[in-house]
Amino acid sequence: MLEQLRNNLQAVFKNLRGQGKITEQNVSDALREVRRTLLEADVNYTVAKSFIARVKERALGEKVLASITPGQQVIKIIHDELTGLLGEEHVPLQLDGLPPAMIMAVGLQGSGKTTFVAKLAKKLKAEGKRPMMVAADIYRPAAIDQLEILGERIGVPVYREDSRNAVKICKHALREARKTDVNVLIFDTAGRLHVDEVMMEEVGEIHRELQPREILFVADGMIGQDAVNAAKAFNEKLDISGIVLTKLDGDTRGGAALSIRSVTGKPVKFISTGESTDDLELFYPKRFTNRILGKGDVVSLVEKAQDAFDEDEAEKLQKKLKKNSFDLQDFQKQLKMLQKMGPISSLVEMIPGAQQLKNAQIDEKQFSRTQAILSSMTREEKARPSVINASRRKRIAYGSGTQVSDVNRLLNQFEQMKKMMKKMKKMKLPKQALHKMNNMPWN
Repeated sequence: MLEQLRNNLQAVFKNLRGQGKITEQNVSDALREVRRTLLEADVNYTVAKSFIARVKERALGEKVLASITPGQQVIKIIHDELTGLLGEEHVPLQLDGLPPAMIMAVGLQGSGKTTFVAKLAKKLKAEGKRPMMVAADIYRPAAIDQLEILGERIGVPVYREDSRNAVKICKHALREARKTDVNVLIFDTAGRLHVDEVMMEEVGEIHRELQPREILFVADGMIGQDAVNAAKAFNEKLDISGIVLTKLDGDTRGGAALSIRSVTGKPVKFISTGESTDDLELFYPKRFTNRILGKGDVVSLVEKAQDAFDEDEAEKLQKKLKKNSFDLQDFQKQLKMLQKMGPISSLVEMIPGAQQLKNAQIDEKQFSRTQAILSSMTREEKARPSVINASRRKRIAYGSGTQVSDVNRLLNQFEQMKKMMKKMKKMKLPKQALHKMNNMPWN
């Protein structure tokens, strides 16, 4: 996500850090490169131009602090302005008032609208809400079936009708929701390959009839400026309340993320970085800026871990570690929990400084191979890896579709990990370090 933008900005920052003194000339040179980088990343021209003008005005107008270098100060200004461009603070969904709260998802066909509706429903359900999804895309039959399949998978009801009137479907869904205990209705509306009058009139009528509290424009981050133009059209017609950026994992540029909020004046509320129904994040401008600048996002990483890891299992694991009885069964459980957090590549970019490990290759398939190897072992083998002799290793490799060398590598890595855990158990952290850990911002 945003790899090209991040790498190019890092190169500019490296040159800035080497400057002992900031002058109008080297600020102009650096910002010329930043401007080129933004345009290459598909940031809207007007947005890029005004952004550079603000940064330059601040960089030349502020007094350099004695505690930091001039280059660091310019980088900080760029960081602050990027955060401002993205909206400063997170803007939550407005779900107050009489139930059911209504959320309308709009956007072009192929933007990931239907999948987003399911992701949002799952997230709201996990927060204790009682959502229902409404299949209001009457032009793409596959969208209705897709929503029903997703609904079954996440355990959320889907309202559908064999009707060619999307407005009536939405009104009937509202009537049905009021009869039940549903307190959030999410409408999956129709999209087109481009903005057209029929589509805009239909979503406009749904809006007039139902007055949903939230109208979320779902933008495909991979299509760049087209997403910006579509967002403007929908905002002019519906006065959207927020933006959802999807497919950010599929594009290294990410210019749409920096443009849409500025062009529409509406906040980005969610970002989607994968195809799983768990791959939906609340949008925090400061955290997103840190990712763009390669500073990581530890808070989001910890939040993902809290969502994925079971407290009871964590307590059991802690006891096992104390007794030094951690086995391959426990290892398999931890891997499954880690996979719940999303693609490893997206987790790595949340770790500060991890982007500098250019030679580190992340093989997502390795996790599947490891799971296959572990699943081919018996309960006894997982509990006592020492019993896995040569013939057992051949059987495990054959059963998992891997090589004996893969099984050997896994067992060796597991033994090394156990030794490391044993050493860490003996280490005693100073009280000051424990105090600092307890007072971290995510505690």
